[in-house]
Amino acid sequence: MTDVTVPFRAGQEGYASFRIPAVVATRSGTLLAFCEGRVTSAADNGHIDIVQKRSTDGGRTWGPLQVAASNGTDLAGNPAPVVLDTGRILLVHVRAAASATEAAILRGQVKDADGRRVWVQHSDDDGVTWSAPKEITAQVKKPGWRWYATTPGHALQLTSGRVLVPANHTVPPTGTDTGAEARYNSGHCLLSDDHGETWYLGYVDENTDGYVNVNETTAAELPDGRVYLNTRNDSPSPGNRADAHSADGGKTLVKPFRPQAGLTAPVCEAAVLQLRDPDVLLFSAPADPAARALLTIRASHDGGTTWRPVFTVDGLPAAYSDLVRVDPHTLGLLYETGDFGAYETITFRRVPVHRLT
Repeated sequence: MTDVTVPFRAGQEGYASFRIPAVVATRSGTLLAFCEGRVTSAADNGHIDIVQKRSTDGGRTWGPLQVAASNGTDLAGNPAPVVLDTGRILLVHVRAAASATEAAILRGQVKDADGRRVWVQHSDDDGVTWSAPKEITAQVKKPGWRWYATTPGHALQLTSGRVLVPANHTVPPTGTDTGAEARYNSGHCLLSDDHGETWYLGYVDENTDGYVNVNETTAAELPDGRVYLNTRNDSPSPGNRADAHSADGGKTLVKPFRPQAGLTAPVCEAAVLQLRDPDVLLFSAPADPAARALLTIRASHDGGTTWRPVFTVDGLPAAYSDLVRVDPHTLGLLYETGDFGAYETITFRRVPVHRLT
């Protein structure tokens, strides 16, 4: 049995770098591993495609690389896939001009047409083919917002049928600030009540006092119906993780995002996944407080209030990750890692569920 495979390796298959993993299991059990294929460099802007590989044997082997979303020689990135109860797979993502750097966007130096815009595609054949993209920017991005990113990682469909996509943005600065300051980082989510045909904004968390500034966010639906949201905090204090709950399917937050001191991590993306059998909420991220390394899965049995480590991958460099339930006995972990740097590969690891409980 192959427990560790490498679907994406930097410098191969026509791409200099692969970043930003996301993974879902279709209703037939096929695994779809997505990431950004960065053509010429590891930079966050430039010619970037959303690429995917498919596995029909639980992640033991992977099919050929496919381009799921392309924006010509510009950018298509931040894949946020979700499998619907109909079997359709949605791929929400952002597009931008190749020349639009994050620094220029934060400073308001990029025209709206070239900046971060939001699109959706779908597949009705387990990810073999994808529809033409449809833009939904006007439905989910407020005028004046500058940076914009979906997830990273998988999105989710709630038991009510609602689709929820965590996202983040920045707001315009005040005073003499440039807009690049961490305190302008903010969070929100995209919602759809008609299987992705139309979209609207859910909660919006904006706080410019520099205490908790929401950035890349991941979400899970708890057994009691609440949505648990966990985010990267980019402000200097009081720690690098924060979390919140929604009791109305993502429309509002019970309380604004608050520090989560129980999760030691560097400033980095993370992933959460709620298992139903057994009932446990899982969190994956690097566990070194100062470096992107020591990827660890942690577990909560109280809806994210307290956490404990349950599985450490190894001590190597590691960064972004995503989680998927492969089968009743197996969890899948798709993550950035390498022997000497975190961005050498995107690796898939099969983890026995009994190791996590």
